[in-house]
Amino acid sequence: MEALRKALVVGAILGVGAGVGSALFLLVTPGEERIQAMLKEMPGQDPRDREDTARNKQLLLATLQEAAATQENVAWRKNWMGAGGGRSA
Repeated sequence: MEALRKALVVGAILGVGAGVGSALFLLVTPGEERIQAMLKEMPGQDPRDREDTARNKQLLLATLQEAAATQENVAWRKNWMGAGGGRSA
């Protein structure tokens, strides 16, 4: 009988702990409006930022393709927008 009582007490304590944890989770979790506001504030959601990111990726890819096609060390360039103008390896 003592083991049953002890098991019930442990179960009740665990249940109360789970209930308190669930209640705290519900209090801390933002509502749908706040979630939408946070998503709008995230970087990369602004169309201008996406265009800038796409342009930067295009420039990086073009530089890498050019570096792969030439023997020149493009890392020494001072002007990354044009060919030549730097030291060569």
